[in-house]
Amino acid sequence: MLYAKIVVGLPVEGPFDYSLPDTLKKGATCGIRTWVNFGGKKAVGYVVGLSTKTKIKKVKPILGIIDSNPILSAELLSLTRELAAYYCCSWGEAIEAALPQALRKGKELEGAASIGVLNKAPGFSASLLFCPHKPLRLEYYLREIKKAIDGKLGVIVVLADKHACADFKKEIESRLQVRAAALCRNEAGELNEWLNVRAGDSHVAVGTRSAVFAPFEGPGLIILDEEENSVYKQEQVPHYHAREAALVRAKISESRLILGSSAPSLESFYLASSGKIGYDFRPGDRKPSEVKLMDASRELRRNKFERPLLSKYLSDCISAGLAEGEKILLFLNRRGFATSAACHNCRKTLVCPRCNTSLVYFYENDTLACAHCNFRQEPPKICPQCNSGYIKFRGAGAERIESELSRIFPQARVRNISGPDETGLAKADIFVATSAVFKKKNILFDLVGVLDIDSALNRQDFRSAEKVFAILQELRSMSVKKMIIQTGAGSHPLFEAIVKNKPEIFYDAELKERRQLGYPPYRHIILIKLRSRYQDRAKRSAEAAFDRLNRKKPKGIDLVSVNPSIPAKLRGNYYWQVMLKSTDPEKAARFIKLSLKDFRHSGIIVTVDVDPA
Repeated sequence: MLYAKIVVGLPVEGPFDYSLPDTLKKGATCGIRTWVNFGGKKAVGYVVGLSTKTKIKKVKPILGIIDSNPILSAELLSLTRELAAYYCCSWGEAIEAALPQALRKGKELEGAASIGVLNKAPGFSASLLFCPHKPLRLEYYLREIKKAIDGKLGVIVVLADKHACADFKKEIESRLQVRAAALCRNEAGELNEWLNVRAGDSHVAVGTRSAVFAPFEGPGLIILDEEENSVYKQEQVPHYHAREAALVRAKISESRLILGSSAPSLESFYLASSGKIGYDFRPGDRKPSEVKLMDASRELRRNKFERPLLSKYLSDCISAGLAEGEKILLFLNRRGFATSAACHNCRKTLVCPRCNTSLVYFYENDTLACAHCNFRQEPPKICPQCNSGYIKFRGAGAERIESELSRIFPQARVRNISGPDETGLAKADIFVATSAVFKKKNILFDLVGVLDIDSALNRQDFRSAEKVFAILQELRSMSVKKMIIQTGAGSHPLFEAIVKNKPEIFYDAELKERRQLGYPPYRHIILIKLRSRYQDRAKRSAEAAFDRLNRKKPKGIDLVSVNPSIPAKLRGNYYWQVMLKSTDPEKAARFIKLSLKDFRHSGIIVTVDVDPA
């Protein structure tokens, strides 16, 4: 009797043995999809092995075989297995992260018998391309892609944004005269593009995070741009990071990996500085703009000690720029008009009933909206708690800055570009933007003003300084003449690094601090997240999980804390988390799986996030 070892896309460890009827033995091979009975339901299973023996007494038969040829190569099976071990998920969950939605649902493929064969990859190598100017990075990528195509090698290009994918795909096709496939998850035509890559009709695959799993038989070149971007970390299980997946795939396929960035992550910079991957710094030939720090705290208003939105120095520079016909950008990474709404009498803050976070006020739509879910409501006329008739809006968002600029500079044309709209970028004098401005193509400003960056720096996030540094690097690359940063933390190494245009100042200081605190890249952080509709259940379960893990923890794994997540309530669910630190994430993942294998609490969903973004 022949048995198939099968995994399914559920949070259960496998593989599970299923018998192969004689009529199905001929088509059975590793990498194909099958129909199986799992938990009393018909489900898609993935064959990861075959055997003539089993330890199971009553083995269920396979219900049917979906594919005539494997949809998962040996390379992708190895990659997903390693990711499952690293990110503490099941092998089936990792496999489903690598496939288009239609294939996960069991769609049969027609005319997909052929699998394209390209030249063998030249051998593993990985390097960090540190280049602050994105156009220069893209030119470098185009040259390397051409070399790979000339050598008949498969190419994977992973970008942070689907609009950037569409633009770069057109650039590749027009400049290199080759057909590129677009692999963006859940987009129309995704399956057809996936099949084109698999068949060898497209030698270049361009896409977002999941494109790292493009079905090449050994890609020769993998490029991942903006490798520090948090969008590469998947929010759903499995919580893989595309950078780590690209590194593992490059090693398995023995291909070349290029990690590009204007502000590398601490993890990648550490790998480069310690000689584990190559390092290529390209500052560009454009003279860097001047950077000026303004201590806005010196200009506190007398009434209630509120900070002015614009310092006098920044206002004067804007006036001078307008007189010279310059293009000006003011950056504030907060959408809306006000960040909170509260009763002036009883001080009750209006919060989202599902997330328990402050509602953001949008003046244009006269709406209060949650930043985490789709909850919206009209601003109340009276306080829901004390019936007072005055709701006060606090905190400045991009809409308020736009309004304030129109008041201070009535002669100027002011435009908010915090959304995806590309129209009218040349029809204004002053632009107000959030991080959405980073998605605009080749846009430069004579003067860039950065407002209230300290709120991002002071968040309860050990990566906050790293994220702020990346934002400032992006803004500086858009600044032609001058960038003014309003901050009350001017002594922080990241500001010194920006002012002096010496990134190593920031990286050296941040790596030193991370080493002292035992944070990545020196140790890995793992969060065990427990979710429930009831707050007390989430708390009790988290504490029970912490106690269970603490009794069994091996050497090299530290349990740090058990506490509410941030935010503690999200979309109607309460979250608690257990934090661990380890130098070996795979060892920690095995320990967590074994320790919580039979951990059952009613109404509790447990997930594990390794290396949270």
